[in-house]
Amino acid sequence: MEIYQATLEDVEGVSYLFDLYRVFYQQSSDVEGAKTYIKNRLESKESVIFIVKSKEEYVGFTQLYPTFSSISMKRAWILNDLYVKGNARKQGIGEMLLHKAKEYAIETGAKSIALSTAPDNYSAQRLYEKSGYVQDLQFLHYELSLF
Repeated sequence: MEIYQATLEDVEGVSYLFDLYRVFYQQSSDVEGAKTYIKNRLESKESVIFIVKSKEEYVGFTQLYPTFSSISMKRAWILNDLYVKGNARKQGIGEMLLHKAKEYAIETGAKSIALSTAPDNYSAQRLYEKSGYVQDLQFLHYELSLF
């Protein structure tokens, strides 16, 4: 297996995984929309995507978005998406992706990586906690939906 930062050459493979990820979160499949979204993120350098390939098959990805911490006056990253194909799970791919994200965050001088997951996604919670992530009990997070 190999892990590396995605480029425009990887749009097809990443988009396929991104669509599966969205379906996992009860969204309708939209492969063309996924392709456009991923291509736009990569072209505009609005996110960083790491992928894992096993032979020529795309089996997992994570997508990071940049942000900043006003309190610490440092860069931070939001690990917004992490997905491993069903047939590739339990092989350490999720851990590989989290490790790569951590390495990248350190390389870029980031203070932290934040993420969220569904309250009933217990396997992801175990993975994150095993990798050193701690549930935030200090702050409540709110969101304003605009549509």
